[in-house]
Amino acid sequence: MITSNKRVRWASLAAVGLTSLALTLGACSSGMETSDAGAAPSGGSDGPLTIAYLQKQGDQQYFIDEAQGAVDAADAAGDVSVNVVDLGTDANKAISEVEAAIAQGVDGIIIVVPDTQIGPQVIQLAKDAGIPIMASDDPISDGAGEPAAFTGFDGTSMGEKVGAEAARLYQEGGWTAADTRILSAYRQDQQNCVERVDGAAASFSEAVGDAPETIDIGTDNSATDAQDKAGAVITANPDVTNWVVWGCNDENETGVVTALQNAGVSPDNIIGVGLGAYLTCKDWKAGQNTGNKAALFISGVEVGKAAVNSMVDLLRNGTALPPATVADTTIVDADNWEAKGVVCT
Repeated sequence: MITSNKRVRWASLAAVGLTSLALTLGACSSGMETSDAGAAPSGGSDGPLTIAYLQKQGDQQYFIDEAQGAVDAADAAGDVSVNVVDLGTDANKAISEVEAAIAQGVDGIIIVVPDTQIGPQVIQLAKDAGIPIMASDDPISDGAGEPAAFTGFDGTSMGEKVGAEAARLYQEGGWTAADTRILSAYRQDQQNCVERVDGAAASFSEAVGDAPETIDIGTDNSATDAQDKAGAVITANPDVTNWVVWGCNDENETGVVTALQNAGVSPDNIIGVGLGAYLTCKDWKAGQNTGNKAALFISGVEVGKAAVNSMVDLLRNGTALPPATVADTTIVDADNWEAKGVVCT
């Protein structure tokens, strides 16, 4: 919940081409510039700051939480404004919104890119403008292959935890490769998604040995698309008894689990391990018998806070952005999700 001393408004910044959800916590930009993107300014500033937080798929709960974390950090820092922009999945919009933020005169840019291939372009735009930029959630690099400062999660490690939990439940249930299939749903041209599902597959195979066949499902990372794409796969495999499900995010995993249950597969024959916990928790909160058995809890709030805190520290104190800030993750289930801090809205 946004506290009473913050005002939330839809901002129309047509003069600079930036139409965003502006979470306004302070006054205008200080106009302070840096010599290189991400480099420490020559001296800090106690004046007001404006930070653009550009997010892909900003309607997903994780990114909503991340925006709130950014707001909370800015409020605690004092005299800081955060402009949150939903880029959807449009890489071209991401580039145009970076240009718009530069034209607006923001002090810093934090970006979750829809496509990591635009990394060199957005980094160069910020560098040319003398505005520090950092990546959130999805790492990016410049044209020389040098990574931008990053706040988020280790994709491979996240996947490994998902796969290990799926393997534990698989072995606990006494399932076998002969009557089981693994459904792995993710956006296949997104590197962080590939890292996550590859990590899941590797840790599952290491724990199980004789792992079931994996069927990859290409999606746009939404629950609706995952559910739709899974339907055809399920229909094509009528003799499969048990299903293990994972994906790039909670949307993929819950979408596939929904498709399985809609096809008449019992929740007892589904081991779904989500990545996020913000959607898997809904069945647990409702007390439903579900194929969503567990999830890796990742806190968007904490990532948003960490990113803004690092950017403010750069702008105020001249402290260089940390090369990589990796947030903690933990496995949760129907029994412990509330105790572990998952907020299920």
